[in-house]
Amino acid sequence: MLIFAIIVAALTAFFTMPWWMPRKWYRALLYPNHKPNALARALNSLGSWASSRGVGPSFMVTLETIGRKTGRTMAVPIVVTDFNGERYIVSMLGDNVAWLRNMVAADNEAVLRYGSPERVHLIDVPIAERAPILRAYLKRAPGARPHFDINRDAPLEEFARIASRYPVFRVAQVREPTR
Repeated sequence: MLIFAIIVAALTAFFTMPWWMPRKWYRALLYPNHKPNALARALNSLGSWASSRGVGPSFMVTLETIGRKTGRTMAVPIVVTDFNGERYIVSMLGDNVAWLRNMVAADNEAVLRYGSPERVHLIDVPIAERAPILRAYLKRAPGARPHFDINRDAPLEEFARIASRYPVFRVAQVREPTR
């Protein structure tokens, strides 16, 4: 019983790190140089596996892109943010990430998966319109908070100041052709 309690406590501490650990420590531990290390990649794989099967909240989905070099399907866990009746995704690590380069190479086409697949077209949101979406994103995505140097309750002016660092995309569903 004691071992079970220790395991539960360790897992709770680990999965709540974005809430209690200082930003710099969290980034250094899991994302040195803004790239996920082996532990972060393993956790991302686990998150992708779970969300692609519909486990967890419905806003945590798997984003699938086709690798621009390998041609293989690449999957990353991502948070979908609802704002003013539209769905958005944010690149919490900026614009130098593989899923974003793969998506651009595929004419902004991707697949969102939460149980069943949904083909989507991702439309770049202009920098001037990103601030309120970024604030909504940080309120919904605790794992992204350490990657932003502002608080989730900061005024919109602060979000406008950092908006150019974080690509935001509106999710548009791809209509399948009718037969």
